[in-house]
Amino acid sequence: MTLVIGHRGAPGYLPEHSRSSYARAVAAGVDAIEPDVVPSSDGVLVVRHENEISATTDVAARPEFADRRTSKSVDGRRLAGWFTEDFTWAELQTLRCRERIPAIRPASAAHDDSEPVLRLRDVLDLARDAGIGVVLEIKHAASFERLGFDMAALVSAELREAGWADAVDALVIESFEPVVLSRLREHGIRVPLVQLIEAEGAPWDSRERDGDDAVSYAAMVTPAGLEALAREVDGISVDKRLVLAPDRLGRARGPARFVDEARDRDLRVFAWTCRPENAFLLPAYRHPGGEGVRGGYRREWAVLRDAHLDGVFVDHPDLGVEFFRE
Repeated sequence: MTLVIGHRGAPGYLPEHSRSSYARAVAAGVDAIEPDVVPSSDGVLVVRHENEISATTDVAARPEFADRRTSKSVDGRRLAGWFTEDFTWAELQTLRCRERIPAIRPASAAHDDSEPVLRLRDVLDLARDAGIGVVLEIKHAASFERLGFDMAALVSAELREAGWADAVDALVIESFEPVVLSRLREHGIRVPLVQLIEAEGAPWDSRERDGDDAVSYAAMVTPAGLEALAREVDGISVDKRLVLAPDRLGRARGPARFVDEARDRDLRVFAWTCRPENAFLLPAYRHPGGEGVRGGYRREWAVLRDAHLDGVFVDHPDLGVEFFRE
């Protein structure tokens, strides 16, 4: 059965990573929810997709934090704004969640500024109370290490304190960076680990360490790459475009061969992110009316369903549950 995972909760309807967004995913019947974690200055694991939070909170409108605006290099990209690691958890608690893409999801943006930022512990408790799983993503581990934050140690300690360290049937941990996954094993974490894979490029920690010799994401989904991954992790989680394998006209030709090749090596295979709006669909499945209009998502998602994936990440949990459990 393909697991349906509420990607940041239910951000198709409510601001991502807010309590109501997660609650809506739970109510829709998802199998798991997906929090991303970044640290506060005092080492609390905060649930945000990025450590730069001007797009997803009201921090830019808060005069008391105006002097915290700065610029930093995150995974080799220069970003300007406000960063979680420059705030204590007590300060972050005063911020309110906002819709990240209001032009595409104005109905979600109508709920801006109504809910506080959450910690990982809040989401773990919510999932435990609901009786569902958690797919935890560790963000920017190499960049945080340069700032003095050991993400593997922080995550390991939090999971043990919350009683989730041995939740092998309820918890999966994923990251784009292989080093932090290997360090979790060194910390004695035994839950399934999953390598996130982009459609292009290479993991930032590998690029920092190996330069031009870094193993690319494309190489990871070759037979040799999958063989190497199978010795280190329990699964892969890929950009859906890799599974769809579109042609030049934006028509899916998949499921791609690597899905079965990964499964042959006992790797679980997940794909992200299923979204119904035109902005996120392959060109062949878009409908007239603009980026925020729902296109022919069922035709695109059918290719993913035919791949018999272990899990899919969805922004609209009700649509995902209805479609992937048909």
